Amino acid sequence: MSTAVPSLRQDAQVIGLVGIGHAVSHFFHLILAPLFPWLKEAFALSYAELGFLMTVFFIVSGIGQALAGFVVDRFSARAVLYFGMSCLLLSALTLSVAQNYPMLLVGSMLAGLGNSVFHPCDYTLLNKRVTGARLGHAFSVHGISGNLGWAAAPVFLAGIASIAGWRVALFAAAFIPATVLLLMVVYRDLLQTELASHDAHAVAGAPAVDLLGFMKSPAIWLCFAFFVINAMALGGIQSFSSTSLRDLYGMPLTWATTGFTAYMLASAGGMVVGGFAASRFARPERIIALALAASGVMGLLIAAAVVPALFAVVLMGGVGFGAGVAGPSRDLLIRAAAPKNATGRVYGVVYSGNDIGLAISPLLFGAMMDGSHPAWVFVLIGGFQFLAILTATRVGNDTARRNELEAQAA
Repeated sequence: MSTAVPSLRQDAQVIGLVGIGHAVSHFFHLILAPLFPWLKEAFALSYAELGFLMTVFFIVSGIGQALAGFVVDRFSARAVLYFGMSCLLLSALTLSVAQNYPMLLVGSMLAGLGNSVFHPCDYTLLNKRVTGARLGHAFSVHGISGNLGWAAAPVFLAGIASIAGWRVALFAAAFIPATVLLLMVVYRDLLQTELASHDAHAVAGAPAVDLLGFMKSPAIWLCFAFFVINAMALGGIQSFSSTSLRDLYGMPLTWATTGFTAYMLASAGGMVVGGFAASRFARPERIIALALAASGVMGLLIAAAVVPALFAVVLMGGVGFGAGVAGPSRDLLIRAAAPKNATGRVYGVVYSGNDIGLAISPLLFGAMMDGSHPAWVFVLIGGFQFLAILTATRVGNDTARRNELEAQAA
C-alpha cells in the first residue's frame, strides 16, 4: 500500500463505510424494544421479562466489547467487523422464528455479541485509515450515523409490524446487515489495516508486547468512568425523559415525546458542529467541558420547572446539542490517551463503560419515577453531565502532562 497521504475521496469512502456499519449496530440496539407490544401479547410476557431482554443485550455487548479490542489488535478490524455484522444478521433471523422466550434471549444475546465489535473496529479503522486532520469530522459522522440508526429502528420495525406482523418485521431487518456486509466485502480494501500500519506486530527480536499494559494507565480508567457516567445520563433521557416531562409540566405525551425527538435531532446537529470544533482546537477536554456544562445547566432548568412547557421542549434540544458537540472531542480525547499499538483494546475497554451505564441507568431512573420524583430524573441527568466534565478534564490534563514529559525526554 502506498504511504502517500490518503485523498479526500478515500477518506470520505472509509468514513462513509464505517458510518453505515455503525448505523446498523445502533439500529440493532432497538431490534426488540419497538416490538415489545407485539412480543408481550405473542408470548404473554411481563414488562420485567421484556426489559431483561435489553439487559442481556447490553451485558453481552459490554463484556464482548472489552474482549473484542484485543482481537482487533491481534488480527484485523476488518475480519472482526465481518463477524459482528454476521452476528446481527443471525440474530434477526433467530428472533424472527422464535417460538418461546429462551429463543428471544438467544436472539438478543447474538445481537449484543454482534454489537460488541463495532466501536473497537470502527475507531481502529478511522484512526489508521483517515488523515489526522479529518479525524474530527470522521468522529462526527460516526456519531451522527449511530443516531440515525436509533431513529430508523422504531419507524422500520413498528411500521412493518403494524402491517405484516412482528415476524416479518424482524425478517426484513435481517436484510439490513446482510446488505451492508456485502457492501463491506465488495469494498474490503477500504477496511484493510494490516498493511496500513505495522504497529500491531512486534519487530523481530523485540520484546513481547504487554497486551494489558494500557490498563495500568489512570487516564484509561478515567475515560472508562467518563463513558459510564455519560451513558447514565443518556440512558435516563432515552428511558424516562418523556414520562418525566409529562409529569413535571402536565403536557400531553405527544409534546413530551417531541422533546426526546428534539434531543436526538439537536444531538446530531451538535455532532456536526463538534466535528469542526474538534478539528480546530487542540484541547478536546475544554470543548467537552463547555458543551456538557451548558447541557447540564439546561437539564437542571428543566428539573426546576420554572420555564413554560413549550420552552422545556426547546431546552431538551439544547441538552442534546451540548451532548452532540462533545461527541467528536470525546473520541479524540480517548485517542490521545491511548498508548501506541493499543487502539482496539483501549476503545473496546473504554466503550464497554457505555454498555454498563446503559444497563444500570434504567434501574436508577425507574426508581426515581416509581417514587414519584420526575424532577430528579433531570437533576440526575444534569449531575451526570457535570461529573463527566471532571473526568474529561482530568484525562486531558494527564495526557498533556504525559506528552510534555515525552517531548522533554526526546
